[in-house]
This record gives sequence, C-alpha cells and structure tokens, in this order.
Amino acid sequence: MTSEFELTDDTPVYVISVAAQLSGLHPQTLRAYDRLGLVSPGRAAGRGRRYSLRDILILREVQRLSQEEGINLSGIKRILELELAERRSRMLVAEMNARISQLQAELESTRAVAARLANLARGKADGAALVPVRPPAAARPATAGPGPGPDPAHAVAAAAEITPGRPGNVAGVG
Repeated sequence: MTSEFELTDDTPVYVISVAAQLSGLHPQTLRAYDRLGLVSPGRAAGRGRRYSLRDILILREVQRLSQEEGINLSGIKRILELELAERRSRMLVAEMNARISQLQAELESTRAVAARLANLARGKADGAALVPVRPPAAARPATAGPGPGPDPAHAVAAAAEITPGRPGNVAGVG
C-alpha cells in the first residue's frame, strides 16, 4: 500500500524548468509537446505543469526519435500511442492469465470434491443413502398432523419411503 508521501514513476513532481534540464530540452519545447499531446504532464493547483519521471523518459525518447531516427512529431505521437496500447494489452493479458489460473484452481478443487462424492456413493454396498432418510412407515411411531387435512410431514415421509437401490431412487444412489 502506498502512502501519500511515496513517489512512483508517475508522480508529477518536477516543474517545467527542472524537467527541461533533465530531458535536455528547452521549456518552450516541453510546452509545445504538451500542446501536441506528446507528453501530458500533471497540473499543480495553480495550473502549473508538473512532470513525472515517466514524462521525462518520454521526452528523452521523443528527442531521440526526432534527432537520431529522423521521425516527425506526428510519427512519434503514433509510436507513443502504440507503445501505450501494447503496455495496456500486456497488463490485460497478465490479469486474464491470473484469472484463468484462479478458475483452473477452482475447477480442480470442484473436480476433487466431485470425485470424493462419487467414491463415497460407490462405496455404499448396503444401498444406504448419502442423505439422511426417515425409516419406513412401519418402523416410525404414528404422529397426528397439526389439524384437519393432509399433514405435510406425511408427504415428506412418503417420499422418504422409496426403496433404496431401485433405479431412479435418489436415496439409493449406490
């Protein structure tokens, strides 16, 4: 976690005169590059430009591409846009790979649980249920319902009396 006093490469701290010195460019050139959109420095409360270390590195790259490679400013702007898009794409791919890894781990865990449940179901030789089931009606004491009409407990009890081991019987999975 970063505090408000920690500086990163993107923290705008350098005034235009310092940024000009560090980049080897004239302050007017930095203003022109800002107008053209090559570098977009942060702004202080009084609207003064504040350059970050990343901005200064970009300014140096702009100067190198212009002076050494002979690329015009619109070409340099396009190169910078493409580099930014590539950087964002790489970050997105990294995030997606992390999510894929997380989902694969969840899938493996789910498969392991399913395998344990399948083994448990196959291991029941006596046809016992995986879920608790009420004993057949003959073994249960008779109970009266809460009032006139059918008792909902009787419907549940009747459903539970399905013979274990019969095909289609949930209680008799084994």
